[in-house]
Amino acid sequence: MQFTDKLTLDGAIRRTADGYGVVSAKVARGGNVQLYLGSEVGMNDKATVRVYRPESEVFKKDAIASYAGVPVTINHPKNGVSADTWKDLAVGEVGDDVLRDGEFVRVPMMLRDAKAIKAVEEGKRELSMGYSAEITFADGVTPSGETFDAIMSDFKMNHVAIVDQARGGAELRIGDGADKWGVAPITIDHNPEKEKIMTLKTVTVDGIPVEVTDQGAIVITTLQTRLADVSAKLSDAEKAHQEAIAAKDAEIAKKDAALDAEKAKVLSDADIDKRVQARADLITVAKAIAKDVKTEGLSDAAIRKAVVVAKVGDAAIAGKADAYIDARFDLLVEDAKKTVDPFARVVADGIHHNLDAPGAADKSWTDSVSDLNAWRYQKEA
Repeated sequence: MQFTDKLTLDGAIRRTADGYGVVSAKVARGGNVQLYLGSEVGMNDKATVRVYRPESEVFKKDAIASYAGVPVTINHPKNGVSADTWKDLAVGEVGDDVLRDGEFVRVPMMLRDAKAIKAVEEGKRELSMGYSAEITFADGVTPSGETFDAIMSDFKMNHVAIVDQARGGAELRIGDGADKWGVAPITIDHNPEKEKIMTLKTVTVDGIPVEVTDQGAIVITTLQTRLADVSAKLSDAEKAHQEAIAAKDAEIAKKDAALDAEKAKVLSDADIDKRVQARADLITVAKAIAKDVKTEGLSDAAIRKAVVVAKVGDAAIAGKADAYIDARFDLLVEDAKKTVDPFARVVADGIHHNLDAPGAADKSWTDSVSDLNAWRYQKEA
């Protein structure tokens, strides 16, 4: 990707005997973060992108070597400088003594074109490097504490352009003047008293294209970014709220289920009566089968087991399942029903008299008299 940087010529131009202009100038800076338009560096989801230029890349041996010999131009050529265009575009060149000057790269330049020299002497003192570099999108923080969204590396210089002084205010722009080459970062005009060049930029607001100044475009894109951030935060907050409600509903449902389960355990009066009667019946049957069996404090299952043990012994049910013991108890109950005393059965069923039958009273009297005289008949015989 192609980029441009801007620095102001910080030294006076010196004329040679042949009329050429010699100048030493800072043309690049390392270890800083520059702000670019997201759409111009391939990161369309961001209005602006903070690009970090590590010193290790800016001052890399190959990067420094690429400054030497590059042509000097007036403004940025639209397509850079090549062997095919050098003769038409170059007004000078960078020398070989490229060096590091603190956080900057300083180069010597020889200006050979008289018009270019005159332009510099009259105030055209902005120097802008045109170069190619790689962009890697990665969030991070510089050693000085600046946050960034991308890292620039693999610098290769193409030319140095002499351009007009920075235009007024903080601006986001591509290249300079009518000829555009590469992407230029936001710059700040340190000379507000100079005459400003007003340019317009088209920005889309709610689907409507609007022409505004570069400075206005920065404000609009910044506000749009903030609005998008707020919308995203509101969406996240709403999602969190709904999740909290769902969690609370689930908690309430769980408590309701537990309450229902507890209610199910509470017996009605009728249920209690049934259980008392069933318990009494079990104890009665148990005593009838094994009169000495102890039932106090035992569960129903324990009572059945005690009865079976009393009748058949421990060995008969050792290691047997509860179902087996219950079956043995049921057999004992059936056997007990078969051996009930006949008189007890009659008493249990009740004594019935059919006195309404014809002659029933006379027959009963006759039968009783016969029973009383029966001994006489036996003696006579």
